[in-house]
Amino acid sequence: MRLLTLLTPLAALWLAFAPAAQAEDGYDLWLRYHPVEAEHAEDYRAAAAALVSDERGEVLDSALAELERGLTGLLGEAPERSDRASSDGSLIVGTASSPLIGSLGLDLSDLGEDGYVIRSVDADGQRATVIAGGGETGALYGAFHYLRLIQTRQDVADLDITERPAFGVRMLNHWDNLDGTVERGYAGFSLWDWHKLPHYLDPRYTDYARANASLGINGTAVNNVNTDALSLTPQYLEKAAALADVFRPWGIRLYLSARFSAPVEIGGLDTADPLDPAVAAWWADKAAEVYDYIPDFGGFLVKANSEGQPGPQDYGRTHADGANMLAAALEPHGGIVLWRAFVYDEGVPVDRVAQSYDEFMALDGQFADNVIIQSKNGPLDFQPREPFHPLFGAMEQTPLMMEFQITKEYLGHATHLAYMGELYEETLQWDTMRPEPGTPVARTIDGSVFGHELTAIAGVANTGTDRNWSGSQFNQANWHAFGRLAWNPDLAARDLAEEWARMTFTNDAEFLEPVVDMMMTSRETVADYMTPLGLHHLMNASHHYGPAPWVDFREREDWNNVYFHRADETAIGFDRTASGSDQVSQYAPELAEVFSDTARMDERLLLWFHRLEWDFRVQSGRTLWEEMAQRYTEGARGATAMRETWEGLEGFIDQRRHDEIAAFLAIQEREAWWWRDACLSWFSDISGLPIPEDLPQPEHDLEYYMSLSFPHAPGI
Repeated sequence: MRLLTLLTPLAALWLAFAPAAQAEDGYDLWLRYHPVEAEHAEDYRAAAAALVSDERGEVLDSALAELERGLTGLLGEAPERSDRASSDGSLIVGTASSPLIGSLGLDLSDLGEDGYVIRSVDADGQRATVIAGGGETGALYGAFHYLRLIQTRQDVADLDITERPAFGVRMLNHWDNLDGTVERGYAGFSLWDWHKLPHYLDPRYTDYARANASLGINGTAVNNVNTDALSLTPQYLEKAAALADVFRPWGIRLYLSARFSAPVEIGGLDTADPLDPAVAAWWADKAAEVYDYIPDFGGFLVKANSEGQPGPQDYGRTHADGANMLAAALEPHGGIVLWRAFVYDEGVPVDRVAQSYDEFMALDGQFADNVIIQSKNGPLDFQPREPFHPLFGAMEQTPLMMEFQITKEYLGHATHLAYMGELYEETLQWDTMRPEPGTPVARTIDGSVFGHELTAIAGVANTGTDRNWSGSQFNQANWHAFGRLAWNPDLAARDLAEEWARMTFTNDAEFLEPVVDMMMTSRETVADYMTPLGLHHLMNASHHYGPAPWVDFREREDWNNVYFHRADETAIGFDRTASGSDQVSQYAPELAEVFSDTARMDERLLLWFHRLEWDFRVQSGRTLWEEMAQRYTEGARGATAMRETWEGLEGFIDQRRHDEIAAFLAIQEREAWWWRDACLSWFSDISGLPIPEDLPQPEHDLEYYMSLSFPHAPGI
């Protein structure tokens, strides 16, 4: 049947209610669809003069509407709509089930639901481009890819693109609470207005889903891992179901964080012991209830026996016992359990960063087929720099998934520019040397090395109620980079930075080169002015905002910063070699050997693995103290350089966004020098060594820096 009369009103409705032209505020993210320059527009119009499809479907309709929206914005006019290719320049969109696409003789057998091809073809003698998905979601992702080509000014005349995602589940984890707050949220409050749900659906929910779909993200866990059992009650399941209804046309499945003690807290049982038959039955009934509300529910995300959260160890059971009990409840419905490996216990007298590996390696092979272990990228906690988690490549019989942080809990919250794509790439491409050299982390989790069918990757979301979604314009790039690398972990962070900048700001090369350079050095700049040379966890207590290497008053030893840097008058650093905690032995022997050798290792991790005297000579020839002072200073100067670079780019983009970014970079510069001065002052006091005379001296005395307090910092 013809779709012209059915679908064209979608675009007409959008155009009728589109906001009047106004100063940009970042709401449109990388989906701005601003008009193409006149010299390029005609070529793009000729390639997409008509939009053709002979299929209908909830997700496919989203793909067609997005193409119409995007092409109208980019090219200034809506493409004609038809169910057959009748002229040159047809854009044929559909799935492997489409008779029209089937007539083109394309091999779509290996695409799966999410894969797609974009190919220039001859359709009954007419020049055409086909966007064909293995399923409707594939067609949706292909539509966004095609629009991205135009947004970044690439040639679309002769295309031959085949794409399949590396991971089956590509998801965001929202640390959002039912009261509207967000743990580690620096972009305002939660997107989800639980008080107004399910009867009012904020239009932002749809725009959020569109943005995720444009990156290939296909799942979202909407509530905090430090969760409330009320999330699983009918009152809140009805609200979650309303969100799932919004997400579904964009190929996104909803997940929920599940509180392990829910059978006690909302179920009326006197135990949550996973081996108790009554507990297992309660979870089986609860899973069935969830699927009654949300038929395509993805599964449960679980934080257990970590930082005070309840779990199976409360009953003398293992993580496998707990995960498998939940897995059995979900298995009849096709759901999965995402069980977090972020665990540590103050009662275990070993190096904190070693505990996760010790606990989970002992359980390798004991988890059900629909359980996947979600591990943070490093063995500690999303620090500016960590080595990769040693579970990657070591845990062979159980599927692991990567957990990155998109929100910048330890890298300056919303205001500091720290492009995380560089961190993601570094981690994903790190050679685990397991089971053999040349095996990057990405290959250990995408199923290609160990043959696991269940594969996943997650990012802790940075979205909130701020108009620009993420607290700052540049934070959007971290959401974008995560999504694109979740689709293909072999993409280059620099290419993604340029892609994002083109789509978000301008395609002008005079703007792009300095901005991309700035983005690619930004994370290193932050690491230098916060935690150079492998230092870690120097952030202030609880809110993790600002420098506080002096923290030693927390109730747990491993919640104190002094636990990690161990600085005194003679030395600094955490010895994780064979002479210390021997955590280095959790890595492949070849890698452990490098990490243990100060002459061969990357000095950016020096004090992560080594405790060294202050006069130790580093690779530059300086003493350790001189090198630390130099790195701190280079980091602060790097923040100044970023501000100056951005000031020189005024006029390339709209004034509103330029001014906001300029203000944030000025904040970052001030706080970078604060970090540098506070840390060097304290380490100078501890070591008895003066800050080198050829470097700037701190603006204030140590007492001033130690007196600063931030009782209402965001994200607590």
